[in-house]
Amino acid sequence: MAELCLGTVQFGMKYGINNILGQPVEDDVFDMLDAAIEDGIHVIDTASAYGTAEMVLGKYLKSNKRKDCLQIISKLRPNVISDGEKDVSGRIRRECEDTLHRLNISCLDGYLLHTPGYIYNSEILDGMRKLKEQNLIRHAGISIYDLKEGYAALSAGGMDYIQLPYSILDQRGVQKGFIQKAKQSGMTVFTRSAFLQGLFMMDREKIPAGLRHVIPYLEKFDRILERHGAGKAEALIHFAASEADIDYVVFGVDTKEQLQQDIDAYHNKKITSECIAEIKDTFVSIEKSIIFPSLWAQQKAGADTCR
Repeated sequence: MAELCLGTVQFGMKYGINNILGQPVEDDVFDMLDAAIEDGIHVIDTASAYGTAEMVLGKYLKSNKRKDCLQIISKLRPNVISDGEKDVSGRIRRECEDTLHRLNISCLDGYLLHTPGYIYNSEILDGMRKLKEQNLIRHAGISIYDLKEGYAALSAGGMDYIQLPYSILDQRGVQKGFIQKAKQSGMTVFTRSAFLQGLFMMDREKIPAGLRHVIPYLEKFDRILERHGAGKAEALIHFAASEADIDYVVFGVDTKEQLQQDIDAYHNKKITSECIAEIKDTFVSIEKSIIFPSLWAQQKAGADTCR
């Protein structure tokens, strides 16, 4: 079964459609990190684009004796390479060194391209390769949204890690056979968005007008869980964690209580293969306007305009 990887975007900014508490204070973040480590979570996912997440995590790592047991993954700042950049490798190295400085560590376990289109730029790929040669990172990788950049990463070579969305409503990675191919190529596969930014957990009446077309799907999901006597969090996590070719499920939390609930759900083995199979068969192809959070704001704007 896939392991859990703690995502930190909520630690550096207000994030998630169901986040009503905002960014947690530093002490609460430290408590969550302590609890995660005590439960055996040893891989932490962050990014320079996640507000102050790297800085907060760096403060924790500076004063924590257990940091050597952690594997930290971060990401190259989005769109940081400008057109006509004369020293692409140098720019990538400086960005990575800034991340290492903020994190108070000397080497990243993984460093991912946060701009998927960079996979088509040979100079950028060469810069990522040099980071490994310079012992600033152990693994290079890419975070994708569309599978086409994933296939490009397979063709380009040199990518050790890949992160992509995978959830009950977004099964493209498995349906198209991509995750299996990535695994066969030697990549470590990370999936994110199991909770779809908390959309699965929202009260129906609080779902924005532009997203209300998701409600019939959520109701179908609820009926499946009721038939199988399954819990929602358990089903969401195990749907991804039980997939044979997924290595890590990246999840984020707003509070320590939420963290413990998700950890408990992960350790709960009550989700049956029959339940997972029915979910797979029920949600075969869902429109991008639901599974791509980047489109949600556009729908909300459209809904506001129509009022």
